Amino acid sequence: MSEIYDCIVIGGGASGMMASIFSAKNGYKTLVLEHNEKLGKKLYITGKGRCNLTNNSSIENHLENIVTNSKFMYTALNAFSPKMVMEFFTDAGLKLKTERGNRVFPQSDKSSDVINTLIDQMYNFSVKYQLNCEIQRVEKINNIFYIYDKNNVIYTTYRLIVATGGLSYSGTGATKIGYDIARNFGHNIIRPKSALCPILLKEHTVALNGLSLKNVRLTIVLNNGKEFSEFGEMLFTYTALSGPIALELSSKINKYSLNNAIARIDFKPALSMEELDIKFQKEFKSFAKKDLRTYLKTLLPNKFCEYFFIRTGLKNIKLADLTKENRLHIINLLKKFDFSIKSLDNINVGIVTSGGVDVKEINSKTCESKLVSNLYFVGEVLDIDALTGGYNLQIAWSTAYLAGNNLKG
Repeated sequence: MSEIYDCIVIGGGASGMMASIFSAKNGYKTLVLEHNEKLGKKLYITGKGRCNLTNNSSIENHLENIVTNSKFMYTALNAFSPKMVMEFFTDAGLKLKTERGNRVFPQSDKSSDVINTLIDQMYNFSVKYQLNCEIQRVEKINNIFYIYDKNNVIYTTYRLIVATGGLSYSGTGATKIGYDIARNFGHNIIRPKSALCPILLKEHTVALNGLSLKNVRLTIVLNNGKEFSEFGEMLFTYTALSGPIALELSSKINKYSLNNAIARIDFKPALSMEELDIKFQKEFKSFAKKDLRTYLKTLLPNKFCEYFFIRTGLKNIKLADLTKENRLHIINLLKKFDFSIKSLDNINVGIVTSGGVDVKEINSKTCESKLVSNLYFVGEVLDIDALTGGYNLQIAWSTAYLAGNNLKG
């Protein structure tokens, strides 16, 4: 058995590294146990390798962009706000920049610089870490936590912070060990689900693969009549809808049944059906001899025109030969082009995990378990998730700060 540490952090990702820094800064002899071959493996691919480390906006805006359990984050965000996160990194020597949508990135556009900054801070406060450490189980005897790894090495500590992340991006080594630890100590786990992920369709969209649509409105209509809608940019893949607005909608619908759910695209959200009808009546007269197929290319991306034309069920006739019924049918498709939803994509594909340790059993002011003294849960292992834009990493930093600054004894 190794020496007894004041604090051990299981997980060397964003929240784990940050928690260890504040734990050590407060005078606790701290050890990080990471099962990967390096620290911050998921951070390397965050923000397409650029690491969108927070959002340079108000706490209120962050709370609005947290999809699950935003109220839990009120204290954490006020204790370690987006502004304070930016100050933490700039004080540590990392130059930052703010881009569209208030997204904050390292000036170098290298996620490795964010990771190295955290590692440097860990070094400055004498945080030790052990890589390739695969935890099998944890138990608590009296006031000491015993952590067993696959090589039968036993680590011991008086205080334990679980920062093991979710199940997204299995390629970065995501495992369920954090949930197992929580369950073993009596915690309820909200079933993990994919969030910020592609929406799989029943229709074949191979011909549309790679097509990006801008300035469209995507609405998800559930079988109970409930609707969720986003305006912006989306992308077709071989089997799914992806891109910013599709990913955001996936996080809003993953708690509902998707049986008979519909993904509806409005290609002309700035115009009402009545306005489109007036426009079409004028253009059908002006371009009376033009073929319908050719005319559609003035309305839609070329790659989508044939797909749209087939869906109309019309023959390739002159505009002058279209009836009022035909015209209204085309307008309806432009405003309500429906796809049938099959499901959300696999949790391994999701950017973040929705679900995790039930926050009802966690103290929102300290991130300590309400069931077990000196046991803390931070970051994505908690049932908290947000939309894209740096909000999820802010959750990681803020909860880690709370735990590291509120260790007892």
